[in-house]
Amino acid sequence: MKNKAVLNIFHIITAGFVALVVINSLSCGSREGTRKLDLTRREPITEKNNIARKDAIRIAVGGMITPKDGFIYYKAFVDYMGRKMGRPVQFVDREKYDEINALLKAGEIDAAFVCSGPYVDGHAEFGMELLAAPQAHGGTVYYSYIVVAKDSPITDFEGLRGKRFAFTDPISNTGTLVPAYMLAKMHETPATFFKEYVYTYAHDKSIRAVALKLVEGAAVDSLIWDYLDRTNPEFTSKTRIIIKSPPYGIPPFAVRKDLSPELKKAMQQALLNAYKDAEGKELLREMMIERFVIIPDSAYDSVREMKAWLARHGAETKGQ
Repeated sequence: MKNKAVLNIFHIITAGFVALVVINSLSCGSREGTRKLDLTRREPITEKNNIARKDAIRIAVGGMITPKDGFIYYKAFVDYMGRKMGRPVQFVDREKYDEINALLKAGEIDAAFVCSGPYVDGHAEFGMELLAAPQAHGGTVYYSYIVVAKDSPITDFEGLRGKRFAFTDPISNTGTLVPAYMLAKMHETPATFFKEYVYTYAHDKSIRAVALKLVEGAAVDSLIWDYLDRTNPEFTSKTRIIIKSPPYGIPPFAVRKDLSPELKKAMQQALLNAYKDAEGKELLREMMIERFVIIPDSAYDSVREMKAWLARHGAETKGQ
C-alpha cells in the first residue's frame, strides 16, 4: 500500500474572511489514494490559564462543548458558580478532550464540562464522577448528526463512500465514536471507506467545512448544530442533516474522584439552583440550557456499549 499524505491545514477566520493555509506534509500508512487532513485547531477566545493557582476551584470547558460564539457564556457561568459558592474560581480553557481528562486524572483541575465519550473513558480509567447534566430541549439526551451540503445529492451514509469526511475530536462521542461504529457495522473503517478524512477539533469547524465544501460530510453534535442554527445560521443553513443517530446521554458536568464531599455538594447545588435566579437563568438561556439536573451514570451505558462492541470486533475508533 502507498503511504498517504497528511496535510495540516489551518482554517483561519477573521471578520468573515476564510483562508486555508497548508503548512506541513507528512506520511503515514493507509490505503492507496487516501489522505488524512488535519484542520485547524479551535481559535481560543481566552488565554490558556495557569492551572497552578492553589486557592481557586479549577473548572475546565472543552473547546468542543460549545461553538466559539457561545464560549463566553460558559466562562460567565463558571464565574457565576464561584460567586454562588463563595469561592474563587479559575476558568481553564482546553481544546482537546484528552487534555481535560489528563488534567482531571492528575488532580490539576477539579471539574469540567465534558463530552459523553471522554466521561465514559475517565469514569472507567480514574473514577471521573458525574455531578450533574444539562437539560436541553426538554430532555437529557443529544444526537450525532451526519450532515452534508444543502445542495449535495448525497442522501444516506453509503453516499459518502469515497468522499471527504470530517470527524471532530478523536474521543468525541457524536463526532467520532458514532460514525466509527456505523462504519464498523458495515465492516469498514474510515481509511477504507472515505477518500479523505479530517479532524477539526470543533463541531462548528466541521459544520463550516461542509458548508464551504471542503469536505462532503461530517459528524457533529446535535446540540451545537441546533445552537448555531438558532443563533447564527450562516453555515448551518448551507448544510442538511441526512442521519440523526439514536439518543445518547448528554455531555455532563464531572469532577475528579478525590474532590472533597463538601466541594462536590457546593458545586452541585450551584448547578442545580442556577435556573432559580435571574442571573443564572439568563446565562442558561444564552447557553441554550433549561437547567441542570441529576442523572444516573447508566445514562451513558449506550456509549459504553458502542465502545465495547468496537473493542470486541477489533475496530478502530480514531479513524487511523
